[in-house]
Amino acid sequence: MKKVAKFYKVSYDQFSKSCENCLGVMPEDFLQKTYEAIALPKRATKGSAGYDFFTPVDIVLPPKRSIRVPTGIRAQIDDGWVLKIYPRSGLGFKYRLQLDNTVGIIDSDYFHSDNEGHIIIKLTNDTLEDKTLELISGKGFAQGIFIEYGITYDDVSEKLRNGGFGSTEKI
Repeated sequence: MKKVAKFYKVSYDQFSKSCENCLGVMPEDFLQKTYEAIALPKRATKGSAGYDFFTPVDIVLPPKRSIRVPTGIRAQIDDGWVLKIYPRSGLGFKYRLQLDNTVGIIDSDYFHSDNEGHIIIKLTNDTLEDKTLELISGKGFAQGIFIEYGITYDDVSEKLRNGGFGSTEKI
């Protein structure tokens, strides 16, 4: 098995900013305890391809609603690899839980962005059965899989990104 990446927590300041942007203002003591409790993604079993991402706060997601979840996590990834983010299979099956961008793509150069490469996952409960999704803090809600990729022989791209969604359009 190739080892190609390492997970880290973002700084407390970055997590705090992201929480305010995604979830609104939270009491400082609650935010500090939430940050301290963030668990790095991990595989559930030896044969698991996906690293489970855990929700840092309780989530209640009514049908047809979306939420941005600041994971508190960043990934340092070797060149030639990408981290692809998907909903946990069971949540997709039970709630039609979907990522708003269908699959999250975390490139290796995202780690050095001004936002520390903070992985923020936007989810939608697209249930057809009018079910509300409820996750308690620390529950797995997404999974990330490292995939090797190739480039064309004549590729000459040398630019680096700075930011998340839409950042390559600004280069």
